[in-house]
Amino acid sequence: MQEGPLMKSSFRVCGKCGHGLSQYNPDPLCASCSRGGDIARIPDRAWRDEQVRRALSAWDFGELLRLLRRRSGLSQMAVRSLTGLTQSFISDLERGRKHLGGGEAIIDFLNGLGLPADLRPLLLTPFGEPDRGASNGPLDPALPWNADRMVTSLEFAVGGVMKRRGVLALSGAGLTQYVLQSTIAAPEAMASMSPNGARVTIPLITSLEATTDALRHMDASSGSGSLAATSLGHLKILVRLLKHGSYDEARGRRLAAATADAATQAGWYMFDGGNHAKAQRLFLAALRAAHASGDSRLTAAALSFLAIHGYSVGDPRDAVTAARTARLSISDRDAPALQAMLLTRQARGHARLREESAARAALEEARALCAQGRGEDDPRWLYWIKPGEILGQTASCLLDLGRPTEAAESFDAARHELSQEEIRTTAQFLSRAATAHMQTKNPDAGWGIAQEVLSLVDGVHSARLDDHLRSMLGEVRRFEDSPAARDLLERGESVMKGRAAA
Repeated sequence: MQEGPLMKSSFRVCGKCGHGLSQYNPDPLCASCSRGGDIARIPDRAWRDEQVRRALSAWDFGELLRLLRRRSGLSQMAVRSLTGLTQSFISDLERGRKHLGGGEAIIDFLNGLGLPADLRPLLLTPFGEPDRGASNGPLDPALPWNADRMVTSLEFAVGGVMKRRGVLALSGAGLTQYVLQSTIAAPEAMASMSPNGARVTIPLITSLEATTDALRHMDASSGSGSLAATSLGHLKILVRLLKHGSYDEARGRRLAAATADAATQAGWYMFDGGNHAKAQRLFLAALRAAHASGDSRLTAAALSFLAIHGYSVGDPRDAVTAARTARLSISDRDAPALQAMLLTRQARGHARLREESAARAALEEARALCAQGRGEDDPRWLYWIKPGEILGQTASCLLDLGRPTEAAESFDAARHELSQEEIRTTAQFLSRAATAHMQTKNPDAGWGIAQEVLSLVDGVHSARLDDHLRSMLGEVRRFEDSPAARDLLERGESVMKGRAAA
């Protein structure tokens, strides 16, 4: 593991020394430079204390801080200078009344305290009792990040057979551990596991990458449908090549990259088809393959889908953590479009949590980045990040925040950006637009858009779209006294019956 800061802690840097600024520090200078002199530091001997190490392993940051202050003689004001946290927050953190809010805050905090590099692996220690991770099997956050474990996770994810209570989905602290591992775990070697196996060539990898791209474009048009099973078959081929193929380090990393992309897409098809638990397992396995590839953009992509999982069917706080960690992982890349996409995912999490100011700030930054155009490092598959996408995501956030009038205006502004070829995506967009209009004082506009949606969805197979349709029709039921609404409901119920029978 490299020396220096745990990871880049902020997109803002000190105007004097150039070091990253804590997210809690609103000033242009770090605490040390702003004071113009030396400040107290936590001595190495304090970090070596057994109780300190135990608190770090358990992610008990309040106890960690209390112990470090006791063993170093630092005041809460000195800790404030190191971390940028307020004195009241420090006091509440030590008493267990407050907690650090997500991965980026944890990283800022530990960087400020000067966590020694050789103690960083303690962050990968699982919580609780020694056998706690057994129930999560290959999802255990404590498993090492090496090629063997990557293949194990991928095989588990594509296998599909498990006892209902045998494996639990990760969330909260366990998921945060896993997410952080994707950025702080030591690099893994990608030499072939089977040097005598079939030779993996660049043309072969290229053809497999093209298959993933073709499936991606099919999904945007007609939904997951049969793609879930097809993509799993495609992914199994890649996993077999990783396990049994013969390749050097360079080809191994490219094969891992192709596998990460395919696993992320397979997870998305599962999610779109309503299999949320399997989707998460595929996203987590994709994170391991992305880590092995060495391409932080693929790590960001997998984290972006974990964010969707979080704000849609899980804990929105997990969505914020995943998106912010993804942004940090690509902070050294010229990828404004990818950053913008991640900011919209972060905003959706904030909106579900009703954190309006944070959601609006993320969306404003996303708009500014999108206006820059594509960067040198923006991935080729991110073709759909355009001003209309930002407007649409803004509208969805506003809908979640209980701002239907603003949401309807934003949806209307985004409509000209819709692609006629991406039918599933367009139908989902319009269903939310119809819902927003029906929540305003002009429901007639919403009914008209709803009729458009019902005309689009024939032949599009997507459980996620079905959820949007049900929400839209639920909004229509508020107006059952209107003949137009009753006609729309009758048509909508007929469409939903047909979709259920398909």
